[in-house]
Amino acid sequence: MNDSGRQRQIVELLRDRPFASVRELQERLGVSAATVRRDIDKIDEAGEARKVYGGISALDGAAQGGVAYARPYDENRDLAVEAKRQIAALAATMVRDGDAVIVHGGSTCFHLGVKLADRNIRLYTNSMPLAAYLSDQGHCSLTVAGGDLYREPGIIHSLSQAAPFYGSKFFLGAQGIGQEGLLESHPLLVRSIAELSLWADQIVVLADSRKLSIHARNVALPLSRIGTLVTDDGLSDADAHMLEDAGVTVRIATSAGGTH
Repeated sequence: MNDSGRQRQIVELLRDRPFASVRELQERLGVSAATVRRDIDKIDEAGEARKVYGGISALDGAAQGGVAYARPYDENRDLAVEAKRQIAALAATMVRDGDAVIVHGGSTCFHLGVKLADRNIRLYTNSMPLAAYLSDQGHCSLTVAGGDLYREPGIIHSLSQAAPFYGSKFFLGAQGIGQEGLLESHPLLVRSIAELSLWADQIVVLADSRKLSIHARNVALPLSRIGTLVTDDGLSDADAHMLEDAGVTVRIATSAGGTH
């Protein structure tokens, strides 16, 4: 397949989904990572999709009629993995010994929980995968949400649970981020985020930069509720200004391992 044929195939793929990783495109197209990245550069230059950290994202409104679908946890955890690890490493520096923190479900928050596993802190989570990891390998004080287990999206939730835990920070991810706020497709995640946001002094969002191009149908929290966004260095200037104008502090975990 020639260059234009591969690039057309990538653009067609993004009509049905919001994001495709370099690794996935390598396997689908049978070419090297360098070839995929050159194709992504060409597609980005042509304005047909947006180059983001770890892959390529559909333009606003291009996927699912402008509304993204909620990926299963097992699928989402394999996207933009290095960016998520860098974001988690920077977020972990925001936690001090002795803190009590809430860590929501989601793949980036899972990486944060791994970073905090051996810290002298109290950690509350509703994440089934994170609770299982910390019970086997962690040494921090662990409180697990009570209620029913929802295997997808991988959280534990009670419809009538009163606040049993208060934290200095609530760390959470998002399916998408826009001027409206944090966006989610799954109604249970919307409810869970809204409830847990009342249990902490500060709200910290962990989201790689491709999330700024994904639009889901429900607003979980307005930007006015968000204190800090920790993201990667793929964040565009326009998105950074939008967030800062809304009062959100933006912290960048760079691909070189530094921060700014």
